[in-house]
Amino acid sequence: MDKVKNDGCRMFFTVFLVAAGGFGCGGGPESYETGIIAIDGSSTVFPITEAVAEEFQQTSPDTRVTVGISGTGGGFSKFCAGETHISNASRRISADEVEVCGASGIEFIELPIAYDGISIVVNPQNDWVNELTVNDLKRIWEPSAQGNVMRWNQLNADWPEDEIHLFGPGVDSGTFDYFTDVIVGEEGASRGDFTSSEDDNVIVQGVSTDELALGFFGYAYYEENRDRLKLIPVDDENDTDSSGPVAPSPVTVRDGTYRPLSRPVFIYVSTAALDRPDVDAFIDFYLTQGASLVREVGYVPLNPDEYAMARQRVQGRVTGLQP
Repeated sequence: MDKVKNDGCRMFFTVFLVAAGGFGCGGGPESYETGIIAIDGSSTVFPITEAVAEEFQQTSPDTRVTVGISGTGGGFSKFCAGETHISNASRRISADEVEVCGASGIEFIELPIAYDGISIVVNPQNDWVNELTVNDLKRIWEPSAQGNVMRWNQLNADWPEDEIHLFGPGVDSGTFDYFTDVIVGEEGASRGDFTSSEDDNVIVQGVSTDELALGFFGYAYYEENRDRLKLIPVDDENDTDSSGPVAPSPVTVRDGTYRPLSRPVFIYVSTAALDRPDVDAFIDFYLTQGASLVREVGYVPLNPDEYAMARQRVQGRVTGLQP
């Protein structure tokens, strides 16, 4: 099956959800006869959920799973408003988002589903950058860099005097939140003069067609486009245990040596939605059969015990954040 598909053919739209019944007050769907499971959120998690949805619909043809991309923050806005049953997230839900969900009567279960390594990429024609440090990335992306760090030779005198053209996820993206937190030191703190998109395929297109570009996104988008991109190892020189520059891979993401840019990714499901047999069946499928699809679309699966713990949370209706 296709892994990360082009924008025009890879999304199911959910505009008909309200007409089909939608959600009622109190955070739950009025009926499960509609046969629609609405999901939105992270573009990073999208390939996993899309793959699971396609396989699930083959076994449950009467159920349609719609998967949108509005970024982690945008997905939580819809989820906490009762507009979706499941939210894809490349970061954990924030305290403010928990409060909004609570005010709307939305109880949820947090489920880690895979590991990801945020990948730093340049154009394959870039023959001067072969590694970057965490401090290099901070100098490029921190707010004070805007209008000041504009050319490659400002990072290294041996590099070209040409402009740096930056591409990254939009501000509603959990990947943006995580990257700015661990690289810049404050979630959401970033220069603003870069090309942003909630769709990582836009970033792929931008970097792959611009020799002076640099961007970041989830590992699956690099793996799917490795012939169009150059992956840059990162050296966390602030970590005394660092062994030098490390590139993201299934091994380095799982064992944590690709730091600080390795992280878990999640789905969140409302407990009211889980009362629907089709949603309950989809989540069970996700945490069992879906595990084999995680690697297929370029991410790193959890270990079997971690998936078992996630299933136990669902079966026990253990709400809120996991420990």
